[in-house]
Amino acid sequence: MVKLKTKVAFVTGCNGISGNAIVEHLIRTPKTEWSKIIITSRRPLSAYWQDPRIEFIALDYLSPVSELIEQQKEICKDVTHAFFTSYVHVNDFKLLKEKNVPLFANFLDSLDAVAPNLENVCLQTGGKHYGVHLGPVKCPVEESMPRYDDKGENFYYVQEDHLFALQKKRTWSHNIIRPHAIIGFTPHSNGMSEAITMALYFLICREIGAPATFPGNRTFYNTVDDQSYAPGIADMSVWASTSPQCKNEDFVHVNGDVIMWRYFWPAIGAHFGLEIPEPVFTATGESGTHMENNFSMIDWAKDKKPYWEAVCKKYGGNPDAFDWGTWGFFDWSIGKTWPTLGTNNKARKYGWTRVDDTYESWIETFKSFELAGILPKSSVIRAETKTVALRDLCQ
Repeated sequence: MVKLKTKVAFVTGCNGISGNAIVEHLIRTPKTEWSKIIITSRRPLSAYWQDPRIEFIALDYLSPVSELIEQQKEICKDVTHAFFTSYVHVNDFKLLKEKNVPLFANFLDSLDAVAPNLENVCLQTGGKHYGVHLGPVKCPVEESMPRYDDKGENFYYVQEDHLFALQKKRTWSHNIIRPHAIIGFTPHSNGMSEAITMALYFLICREIGAPATFPGNRTFYNTVDDQSYAPGIADMSVWASTSPQCKNEDFVHVNGDVIMWRYFWPAIGAHFGLEIPEPVFTATGESGTHMENNFSMIDWAKDKKPYWEAVCKKYGGNPDAFDWGTWGFFDWSIGKTWPTLGTNNKARKYGWTRVDDTYESWIETFKSFELAGILPKSSVIRAETKTVALRDLCQ
């Protein structure tokens, strides 16, 4: 009998949103396709997958390459496909370079030294590649756009250049996946999590009886936006890394639909049993060039932890999850005064067909947090809201 060649995956950042999603994607594939799934993170494993193919190793890619080679030489010797999603987050973009450049370089150099069967390296970066975090850009952003003048600050460029230089000397190929705002589940804190932050905000507003008004500006409230669902990013990453026509290509990832916060914000509020009032904006966003927020989520959150603890006591949930709120990142996400749309056109031309409904992706993400005991069950909260409304109506 001829033994079929199988693939061996290596996923970094498995405790993060994207890494977690790639692992979830791979465990749904047959063993005849992926025979082993090696996963790593700096922190201890936070999720437990009932799949015998998984092997976990704790690695800190800020360690010297010589140490990493020694740690990986046995467990990673059969790796064929590597998915790099590791990321060190700080709110100061200039400081991101200090950590994330060596983080990727050490990963790539150490893995390349111990994995003679390596076929593909898939690097995840993001929309900051196109400068969407700095101000207005051409929309939709797409792969043929040139790099902007980053003054040497964009660590994505340095990561890519290191990847390109080493790949030219090797037989393995590469891919770069650039998602927009990522929506997805992770079982603990993450540097950029819109979903858990919004859930905290809505549930606390409900607890204290305050209107859950939109914290951004009027312009962005009425602007078309798009997002990236982590399972969809995982699907694109695995597809690109295993499709011959995609060798050495980069791809923007977005869900394939668009939202407008004017309608999306109250829809998410309704999921938590809230009626959202029309906001009164002091921040108009008319400049179109710099950030504007009606109020700062960082300031709003300063004294709100006791209210989250009260929510958890009444309905369930993890009291520590309040500290997972990424308030500064959320200020940026909805404080922009310019659109940041992307397009999947290139991926479509190469054969990728997946589309994710953005509203459904948020609801599915909330459900995952509920199942993990991190958020209370929204169905219970909505039922209580309805009961209270009926009681008030009868009085």
